[in-house]
Amino acid sequence: MPWTEQPVSGPQSPPRTSISRRAFLQAGGGSLLALALPGCGGSPGEPQTSDPRLTARPGAPTITPTRGLSPLGLGGSRDGVLYVPESYSADTPAPLFVALHGAGGSGSQWAASPEWLESRGMVLLAPDSRSSTWDRIRGSFGPDVDFIDRALRHTFERCRIDPARLALAGFSDGASYALALGVSNGDLFSHLIAYSPGSLRPADPLVGEPKVFVSHGTGDPVLPVSVTRDQIVPALRDAGYDVTYREFVGGHEIPAEVAEASFDWFLIGALSSAPSSGSSRRSG
Repeated sequence: MPWTEQPVSGPQSPPRTSISRRAFLQAGGGSLLALALPGCGGSPGEPQTSDPRLTARPGAPTITPTRGLSPLGLGGSRDGVLYVPESYSADTPAPLFVALHGAGGSGSQWAASPEWLESRGMVLLAPDSRSSTWDRIRGSFGPDVDFIDRALRHTFERCRIDPARLALAGFSDGASYALALGVSNGDLFSHLIAYSPGSLRPADPLVGEPKVFVSHGTGDPVLPVSVTRDQIVPALRDAGYDVTYREFVGGHEIPAEVAEASFDWFLIGALSSAPSSGSSRRSG
């Protein structure tokens, strides 16, 4: 896992008082957008859609998975990886950690040290973005949504996944994308994990109420901690999400102790949580 990943490109729980869905969506489309990376949207000419909904769902696998690390084989030079721990058994539903890389990165970075997966029996799905970063960072949801959906279907065909322990996580631009995509797919993802995000750009519809973990370094020179602390986290909480926020002394990175805390939060907390129903969040 990229504990100290450095992006190739530059900048890119109290009582819950719900605000309206419209207000949350408008807040996400405002000042936070300014921190998106310049020049890193989808490739010109690629089809764009504003639909963030994913259709793949866990079920009974029909294909025996390859243990360890394997390429997805779905996306050519921009593909991704699937890691199935040696301890995996089709008799026991496994937690799934869907991990999104930062700008200029690739999914394989998340599997560089597989011990964190093996020790927890977690399946890892780490797709590559279609371009240098994720489509919503600079524009509409588009080809990345379709590819993630295909990658999830590929995983569900091979692995029996516990729907109450299904996390969408990301670092940097990947964190921003995990939040934006995750709030529209809370009937699939039980948990969202954002390590050092730089923006919050939700889109209609908002579905379910996944639990959220956010971390950020106080000395981050790439994406300021103040945006996460003063805008992203309050906006999520005001909209009714259960947010755990972890601030640490450090830069643009995922310290080991923060990663460990997020895994405990995900795996232990998931024992008493499950995705909400598929209905959209109601306006307050």
